[in-house]
Amino acid sequence: MRRGAALTGVATRRGARAQYAASGRGCRTMAAQAALLALCLLLAPLAQAAPRVGVATMLPGEIFFERFGHNAIVVDDPDLPGPVSYNFGFFDMEEPDFIARFVRGDMRYRLVALPLSQDLAYYREVGRGVSIQWLDLDPGQATALAAALAENARPENAVYRYDYFTDNCSTRVRDALDRALGGALRRQLSGRSRGNTFRDDAVRLASPAPWMWLGFDLGLGPAADRANSLWDDAFVPMRLADVLAGVRRDDGRPLVTATEQVLPHRLAPEPPEAPRRWWPWLLAGLALVAAIAVAGQRRPRALAGAAMLLWAACSVLGAAMLFLWLGTEHRFAWGNHNLLLFPPLCLLLLPGGWRLARGRVPGPVFRVLAWAVVACSVLALFLHLLPVFPQRNAHWIALMLPVHFALAWTLAQRPRATG
Repeated sequence: MRRGAALTGVATRRGARAQYAASGRGCRTMAAQAALLALCLLLAPLAQAAPRVGVATMLPGEIFFERFGHNAIVVDDPDLPGPVSYNFGFFDMEEPDFIARFVRGDMRYRLVALPLSQDLAYYREVGRGVSIQWLDLDPGQATALAAALAENARPENAVYRYDYFTDNCSTRVRDALDRALGGALRRQLSGRSRGNTFRDDAVRLASPAPWMWLGFDLGLGPAADRANSLWDDAFVPMRLADVLAGVRRDDGRPLVTATEQVLPHRLAPEPPEAPRRWWPWLLAGLALVAAIAVAGQRRPRALAGAAMLLWAACSVLGAAMLFLWLGTEHRFAWGNHNLLLFPPLCLLLLPGGWRLARGRVPGPVFRVLAWAVVACSVLALFLHLLPVFPQRNAHWIALMLPVHFALAWTLAQRPRATG
């Protein structure tokens, strides 16, 4: 995620604010400098002095793809001109089929080594805070890590297959540190949990952009609702920084020796963690039920028109969820229980809704379909109450189940016309 988010990794060009770092055009402007730097990095392990290693954490920005923050490994080698930032968040938007692969979930990202001063320039400009946690690594560990990163940054080794939650810029930083520590990081973090989930952090960090958090909340399936260990939490750069502050080496020494505030944060802080309540959504659903009851008595044709809009929206959303499940590799969207609350079956209700809007009888098939939609919502509630692998979508059930029931009861219970 070049100057972007741990989940998206899009970059913004300094000054013009175009996507330069993640694009082939931006990478080509740095080609000569990167080649020289790569040569220095490959020769650096031959030097005697061990480098200093740190983790740079960039706080969230205001653009949607910056909501999740970012991070990188900093190697300050005395034999190099200056500190080097190893950034796992680059991608090339000019690659063939980039958009198609993005939609399918087959994304390719790469590690790029660049001068830290160059990496920080954009964050300074837009006001995003940056801090570096300097690590207490043995000389051998620091040297081996620097050599491994330099080798990983070679063009033939730099590309990796990106996953939003399990293999992104932050997890790559975490994994590189864990290898340098001989697995000590994973041993300390895997058995501990704060009880939060991939969905919790994704929706929370996306919340300043309503369309973004709605997309995450509706589009994620039950796989995103398992309680994470602290190891899993590290898919968010800020959470990785939090856990590193408490990690200790095998001999009891703190892993982080000092935290340096490199750039001040001049933007709004990241959204705080807060419990998600389902009852306000139920109140909204009941309010809609009351409105449907009144409209059914006074303006049944208008109600039928409004119901058609809702059914059309449910059909589109349900079709998108079905496509993510059956047609892509976005595995955290598979088996989404929200498919039962926004079923593509609603598409078949549109002809009957059109007849109702014109004051005609919709027919018995319409009534069967309307109650089938209600049955889907009841099934979603049943799955939510099961103790095995539930999905945290109680708020959507509280909203949509009453609405589907009220529409079926009002528009489909009687065979007579609504004129």
